[in-house]
Amino acid sequence: MATEAGGMDLGHTVALLAVGVVAVPIFRKLGLGAVLGYLAAGVAVGPFGFKLFADSEAIIHVAELGVVMFLFLIGLDMRPAKLWAMRRDIFGLGVVQVLACGALLSGAGIAYGLPPAAAVIGAMGFVLSSTAVIMKMLDDRGETALPSGQRSVAILLLEDLAIIPLLALVALLAALLPTATAVEATQPWWQALLIAVGAVGVVFAAGKWLMNPIFSVLAASGAREVMTAAALLVVLGAAVFMDWAGLSMGMGAFLAGVLLSESTFRHQLEADVEPFRGILLGLFFLGVGMSLDLLLVWNQWPVIIGGALVFMLVKSIGIYTVARIFRAKHREALRRAVLFAQGGEFAFVLYSEALRAGVLEGEITASMTAIVILSMALTPLAAILLERLLPAEKQSMEGIESASDLHGRVLFVGFGRFAQVVSQPLLAKGIDVSIIEIDVEMIRAAGQFGFKVYYGDGTRLDVLRASGAERAEAILVCVDKQEAADKIVELAKSEFPHAKLYVRAFDRGHALRLISAGVDYQLREVLESAFVFGRKVLVDLGVEEDEADEILRDVRQRDEQRLEMQIAGGLRAGLSLMRGNIATTQPAPLIVPRREGEALNKEAAEAIGDRD
Repeated sequence: MATEAGGMDLGHTVALLAVGVVAVPIFRKLGLGAVLGYLAAGVAVGPFGFKLFADSEAIIHVAELGVVMFLFLIGLDMRPAKLWAMRRDIFGLGVVQVLACGALLSGAGIAYGLPPAAAVIGAMGFVLSSTAVIMKMLDDRGETALPSGQRSVAILLLEDLAIIPLLALVALLAALLPTATAVEATQPWWQALLIAVGAVGVVFAAGKWLMNPIFSVLAASGAREVMTAAALLVVLGAAVFMDWAGLSMGMGAFLAGVLLSESTFRHQLEADVEPFRGILLGLFFLGVGMSLDLLLVWNQWPVIIGGALVFMLVKSIGIYTVARIFRAKHREALRRAVLFAQGGEFAFVLYSEALRAGVLEGEITASMTAIVILSMALTPLAAILLERLLPAEKQSMEGIESASDLHGRVLFVGFGRFAQVVSQPLLAKGIDVSIIEIDVEMIRAAGQFGFKVYYGDGTRLDVLRASGAERAEAILVCVDKQEAADKIVELAKSEFPHAKLYVRAFDRGHALRLISAGVDYQLREVLESAFVFGRKVLVDLGVEEDEADEILRDVRQRDEQRLEMQIAGGLRAGLSLMRGNIATTQPAPLIVPRREGEALNKEAAEAIGDRD
């Protein structure tokens, strides 16, 4: 089934989809991540595995569109003002990291025995980290929008820009080296710069003044498929145009995303492009896996494996040092060092141009390419290893007081948005309250609004004693984790039986557990707000207020009766008391027991579970 000339038929497409569908869930289940799953699958079906594909380069060429679309979606989340605010990271942090790592890696290449020119080009190619690998890992971790993730994006943008002067450096070295091949005359640097700046201006003008009118016309036509085609046209058109201007396709797509980030069709564009992005990005990683020349690695394993490890280590040291100089915390600097330790897809472009110009020899080019691919495969493993070895991050306790010898009449355990509202009537009456919370950031935020909150873990008996639980008349358990609430209730009932116990319940099942534990009062956190919300909707839909009140009384009474049934019959009791939107289902008449403790009708005890 191997291809003869790199072509692909339907069978090859099925094979690619199959290995991705099988490998990625397995690797994610093992905690190794999707990227490593795609890379391993690519190695398995490539020329050095089961030989289902002979030309991985053709697949990578098509799949690079996935990287392009990924960067477009990143751009959609970046307002121009936000990008301008990142200029220090892009042209400060990014430039320093590229230059510092390039110098260190060039020295390592010379020490490794490479000619100076080859060492510089090999090093600078390795400096350009893989946008696809890094962005995919950041996306999987949900870190893209975090400040640390934004700094990573800024560095990647600078590295995309760096390919232009690096290609110019290849031409310069080709002209200076006697052994190099003369490169065909290229346009002067100032002309290339003007074209690049002009291209950015054209993309900017199109995004600002053309896109909204065009998409308005297309939306008015009602042709859904045309909108999807237009979204792809915007992404790919910007990418091809910027590629023609000497910039990277990814840079073009990113800029197009930034300029459309304020468009009224932003969310439509995002929804149209997202499915293509995911599939093509996975295809890119499959292609990279296929490109790993296992025969070359086997024959030159000391050079390839040793070179990859040395280059990754040296680059990591440079990245960590630069990050700390720019005042990144130790943990962020370590993560960035591991994440950016690999080479990337731009290295292939640079090495190919250097080979054509005679700056790199064929054997060195093949070895450097293998080193880059191997480093891309090792990076997800290194990141997983780092996360497992790093100790749990310690929160800064600066300005935070721990609970000690508190004397409040009421003790709050947990002080999120629920407890903050609960505190208002108590404080309005002048009741003395003590508050403990385990979330340091929540304590700091509450302090800005006039609350004195102490640090304390309410699941620990010593902390409850230090918080004044022995003297408190009431303990209000307002934590947002059911397990923690249950533990606090257990401790309070056992050690502080005099205190009334009021507990925030997560849902109906939690409420039943709290009732069984004997708390004085429990309330599902969304119950009352949902009642008020529903009443408002009824009134706004034209229902008279008196009728809306009557409906709410009926709903509340049914809910209370159902809860009583569930105390006796379990969570799944009380189906017939609920109203559903299936036409054939009719709620049973509301039956209230004649005497306290009398059993409810059997029909009203049918089972259903819920999370209200």
